[in-house]
Parts: sequence; C-alpha cells; structure tokens
Amino acid sequence: MPRKAQTWDDYDIAVTQVILAPSDSEFLDQLIPVLKDATTSNRVGSLVQSLSQYAEDREGDIERIGLTKHEEFLGSVNQLQKVREGTVALTSEILDLNESIQSSTQKLAEQKQALVHTRGVKQNITDVSDALSESLKILHAVNNAHDLIRKKKYYGALKSLEDLQNEYLIPIIQNKYATQYKLADMIQRSIPSSQKTISEAVMSDLNTWLFLIRETSQFLGEMAFFHTQQRRTRQKERAEANEYLKHFKLNSAIELVFDESNEFDVLDNEEVQVDFTPLHEALHIHDALGQVDKFRIEYAATRRQQKDLIMPTSSENLFAGDEDEALKGLLESIAGFAIIEKATMQRAPQIRSPIDVDELWDSMCQTSIRVISKSLQEVNNVDLLVKIKEDIALFIQTMEGWGYSVSILNNFQLTLFYKYAELLRRRFGEDFQEIVSTDDYMPMAIQTRDEYQKVIDVTWFEDDKPEEELVYVSRSFSKGCACKFPCVLPFSQMYPLCCIDIRNFLNRFYYFTSEHFHHPHVVDETLRKSLDELLTDIVCRSLVERLNSQYLGQIVQILINLEHFETACQQLEQLLIKARSSTSAGGPVTLQATEEFRSNKKTAEKRIFELVNSKIDDLVDTSDYDWTASSPPKETSNYMQTLTRYLSNIMNSTLLGLPREIQGLIYFDALSHAANKMLALPLSPDVKKINPNGAAAMAMDVQHLSSFVAGLENGSMLEENLGELQQTVALMQSDNHDEFFDISTRNKKFGRVDAMNGAILIEKITQTVDTPIRTAPLANFSSRFGLR
Repeated sequence: MPRKAQTWDDYDIAVTQVILAPSDSEFLDQLIPVLKDATTSNRVGSLVQSLSQYAEDREGDIERIGLTKHEEFLGSVNQLQKVREGTVALTSEILDLNESIQSSTQKLAEQKQALVHTRGVKQNITDVSDALSESLKILHAVNNAHDLIRKKKYYGALKSLEDLQNEYLIPIIQNKYATQYKLADMIQRSIPSSQKTISEAVMSDLNTWLFLIRETSQFLGEMAFFHTQQRRTRQKERAEANEYLKHFKLNSAIELVFDESNEFDVLDNEEVQVDFTPLHEALHIHDALGQVDKFRIEYAATRRQQKDLIMPTSSENLFAGDEDEALKGLLESIAGFAIIEKATMQRAPQIRSPIDVDELWDSMCQTSIRVISKSLQEVNNVDLLVKIKEDIALFIQTMEGWGYSVSILNNFQLTLFYKYAELLRRRFGEDFQEIVSTDDYMPMAIQTRDEYQKVIDVTWFEDDKPEEELVYVSRSFSKGCACKFPCVLPFSQMYPLCCIDIRNFLNRFYYFTSEHFHHPHVVDETLRKSLDELLTDIVCRSLVERLNSQYLGQIVQILINLEHFETACQQLEQLLIKARSSTSAGGPVTLQATEEFRSNKKTAEKRIFELVNSKIDDLVDTSDYDWTASSPPKETSNYMQTLTRYLSNIMNSTLLGLPREIQGLIYFDALSHAANKMLALPLSPDVKKINPNGAAAMAMDVQHLSSFVAGLENGSMLEENLGELQQTVALMQSDNHDEFFDISTRNKKFGRVDAMNGAILIEKITQTVDTPIRTAPLANFSSRFGLR
C-alpha cells in the first residue's frame, strides 16, 4: 500500500524547513510535498503568504543586522538582493512549478483513481482466482468421479461423490453468500444424475455378466453332469468292492462321505470359472445407494427373462430324428442356470432368497415337462426312450446334489416308464408274434454241446437225461464210443427264442429303472402285467389259434410248447419274487399266463383227441365189411392194419415227446373211440344180416387190435377198453345165443355188452352162410328183458 501524503496545519514551519534544507536535492524533496499538499488542499495562498512572511522576517533581520554591521549589511543587502532576485526568480519558478504541479497533480489524481480502480480490479481478479481455484477443486473432484466411472471403479466414484458433498458442496451451500454457491448448488443437483449413471453403468456390466453366464450355463451344466457321472462310477466301484454299499444311492450321506476326497468345484475348475465380482459390485453399489430392493426386483426380472430364453417353445420337438441332443442341451442349460441361482443365493442372500430360486426352479421343471411330454407323443423308439430316461435321471441326481426338490421330476419318470412299458410291450409283442408265426413246430434239433448249453442257459428247461449221455464225442471212432449229438429237444425253436425275448424283456425293464427310479413297486406290478399280456395275449393265444390245424404233429408240438411255457411261467413267478424291490408288497407273485397255459393244455389235448379220433373214424369208415361173405376171411382187414400201424407210428414218433401220462390218456381215448366206432359197424341200420363169415372177419380184426394193444406198455390196462368189443364179437360168434338172455350167464360171458345192442346183433346174426338161422323175434327179446 502507498504511504499517505503528509498534511500541514501551518506552512510557516514547512517553509522554514524547506529554506533551511542543507542541499538542493533535499530542498526539492521537502518543497514538493508542501506544494502537493497546498495544491491538493487548495491552500496555495497560505503557502505564498507563509513564504512572503518568511521573506519579510528575513528582511527585518537583514535591516537590523545592517544597522549594526553596515558593511556586513551592505554585503548582506547585496547578497540579499541577489537572494531576492533569486527569490523572485524562484517565486516565478515556484509559480511555474505550481502550475506544473497542479497539472501533474491532476494527472496524478487521475492516475491514482486509475490505480484505485486497477487495485479493485486486481482484488476482483484475486477473488475470482480464489473462487475459480476452489471451483476447480470441485470440478476436479467431479471429473475424478466420472473418470472412475469410465475406469469401472464404481464404488470409488460413488465414494468420491460422497466426499465431494461432505467436503465442498454442503459447506458452500450452507453459506448462501459464498462465491461458489451457484456452482455448488448446480453440482449438488447433478449428484443424483451421477449416481444414476453409476447405477446404470453397474447394471450394464452386470447385464453383460448375466449374458456371459447365460451363454456359459449349458457348458456349466455339462460339467455338472460329467461330475455326477464320475461320482456314479466311483459309487459303483465301491459297491462292487463292498456289497453293503449297494444299499446307498448317489447323494446319500454315506456316498458323500466316501466322495469327500474327490472335491470338485463346478463353478471354478480348469474348464470353467464363474466370477461373481460384478454381482457383488452391483450389490455393493446399490447398497451404498440405498437401492437394494430396487436392484433385487430388477435382477429377478432379468433372471426370469433369461429363464424364458432358455426354455423351448411348446411347438418344438425335442426328439426330431430320434436324437436326444436337444433334450440333453435343454437339461444342461437348466442345470447350469439353477446352479448359478443356488450359488447366487449362497453368496448374496440379500438379492436371491430360497423362495425366488425355488420359484424359478419349479417354473423351469414344469415347462420342460410339458415340452418333453408333448414331444414324447412322437417317440416310438425304445432305445431313444432309455436315453431320455438316462438324461433325466442324471439331471435329477445332479440337481438333487445342489439341494433342489426333484419330486416333480421323479413323478414324471412314471410317465416315461409307462411310455417305455407300452413301447416295450409293442416291440416284444411284434417279436413274439413273428417267432410264433415263423416257427416250424418241430422238435428242436441240437448239433453240438455248445448249442445245447446255450439253449439250457436261456430257457427254463431241465433235461432228465444224465450228463454223461449228453457229452459230445467226435464222429471219429474213439474207444468204441458213439456220438451222442446231434440230439433233439422236445420243444420247438419258438420256446428258446421266446425265453430269450422274455429275459431281454426283463432285463430292459430293470435296466430302465436301475439308475435313480423311486417307484420300484410300480415297476414290479407293471412288469407282471406286461409279462402276463405278452404271454397270454400273444404267445398263448397264438398257439391256441394254431390248434385249428389238421396236422397232428403241429398240435402235439403246440401241447409240448404249452407244457414248457407253463413251467417257464412258474419259474418266472419265482424270479419276479426274488427280483422285486423291498418296498413292494410281500406275498406270492401269480401270473395269469400260468393258468392260461395250463388250461389250454387241456384244449390242445382235446384237439389231439379229436384229430386221432377223426383219423380212426376215417379208417374205420373204410372197413367195408362184407357181413354176408360167402367165405371166411384169410387175413386182417386193411383198415385194421392201417389203424394199428397209425397208432403205433404216432405213439413212437408224433406223440413221443409228450409226457407219459398224456400219451397214456391219448392211447386210452383212441382205443376207446376205436372200439366204440367198430361196435357201431354191425349195429348200423344198413346192416341187415351178419353171417358167420362176416362175424369172423370182424373177430379177426378185433383179435389183431387186441394183440397190438397187448404188446404196448401198460397193455393190460389199455386192453380194458376193448372188453365190450371183444365180448360183442364173442357174442356174434356164439353158437348159443340163449346164453345172452340168461342173466347169470350173460354177466359172466357178456357182462360188458349192452343189452339193447346185444339183442340187435343177435337179431341180425345168421347161423349159416346160405340161409339165416331163425331166432326169436326182437319183440320176444324185448318182452323177455322188459325192454320197450
């Protein structure tokens, strides 16, 4: 600051000081301020008066000195004159200088005014500079926050804005007269916008992360499935080494304990790494902004949209081209999505609650089941259905390990199982139908020991021959041993083929349910019903339909097959009991097919009876006896020879494979039928007379038949069927027919002959060849025995 100019109340002292200045420079230095003051204060007159007074005083002094010291006075006068002249000159100069000072003072005043203005401007500039400096600090803080946003350091940016408010903005705003008030107020109003920018940037990064997560979901699910498959393998190996461990399934406590040493993080491994940093950062930012609820709602909406993008449309066919790749990809995507959800819930429970996660899980399960169910309508491939079930079972086991509820998926497995059972019945039904329809219905020939063993292994056939009789010996001679192969088994080739299919059917049923199936009781019951349907509706019914054949060998083979199928059904019942699960109801397992085969054996037996009896009828109908022949017979009739030969052939070939009791029944029935048929020959209304030669011809045939039966196994028992025929022929050849009318005699000799038939025959018999013998009329016979 410039020093303030000195002021004088009285210029006398100032003039004295100026006049007494020791040097000219000091004289001027002292004179100039006095002149400036006089000019500034408009007291030039006072200054001049002081100067004049000083001059007069000095003149008075001079006169006084001159009076006392004349010479000195004269010198002083001269000197004074000079001084006066100098004073006049000086006065003139002072006046000039005064004018000059006045002009310079005016200029100085103007300059001073300009200086004051300049100093004010400078002060303003300084104030503005200080304000700008403070404002630059604020702007620098704002720019720093936005720079942190660009660098994706969102929390740092948020913290920077908070520091800006606390350190600068709030103190300035509280002082309304502060220079930076408007700037601070404007920036303060922009803070919410900046926070929104940070929130949007964080959400943008989070959406990018969510997009990458969605793209990674399928691969994540694939890794989870691969890990589950490895756990399956390890558990099977442990179960094979320790039978006790077979009782513990995947995800059980025992399995988890055993598998602790094989830790595997699906979310962080060599193949895939899921970084949750963007999620945590977004949560942290919104928590700092007090917008956690808003963030939770937006995040949930985004995840629902991503869930919808994963799920296929209802019109999409997942199994086009008999492939399950689309289903596998869908399940992998759902698994990856659900794993991310579960991991998010564990890491950030503030934004994903168990209810939110379970809601999305249930929605995905229900949608996928609807799509799969609709696509299943086009599936007719059993192997594809097995793949579908395996994919879903792997999916269930994987998600069960993550703590998800899989009950709806376990229930859906029943739908798959019923579909599988239907396709399996259809497929094996076609196989059985083809086997039955293409069978040759001939006993199965076995060429080698290996073939025999294969048949024994696949069927429920137990050979009653000793093992040594079935040992294969080379056709080359070896110590005189004969070759026992080839041999013939009683059943036809359809039986082992059907047994193979039955075993395959059982294996396929249990294979479908071998890995994670929670409804074993349904399997047991469905399997029983399916087996019953196949065996009853296809195998048994097809065999019964073929009983209409006229070929006895085929009917016999069908009966033998029915016998073995009955045994197989009994073995199957025991097998089903052993194979059923512990959760199934106890008690015996009964196949209706067992009774069907048993009952239809009777039908086949009746059909055999019918065919044999029909053949007997045909042969007997060709007997062509000449009841009134003129000469006795020389040999047995052709039809009788053919009949006995037929009975011998079928018993030694066609019926040989039948059980002995059935063979005996057939023989018993055939002989009984043959006897009745032969009895009917002479009783025919067309036969009017029978002479001894005709009776002898029939007697010779009956004797031939009796001899044939006597030579059979159990012949004595079978010959009982010929008793009536034998006694009837004896009656026809008897010379004394009256014995027949004597009850005591008749009971001894003709006790098995029907009274009416005997009377009819006696009526027809003549004693001679030329003329018939008179006998009592039939009316007398009837009246004697009380017959009407």
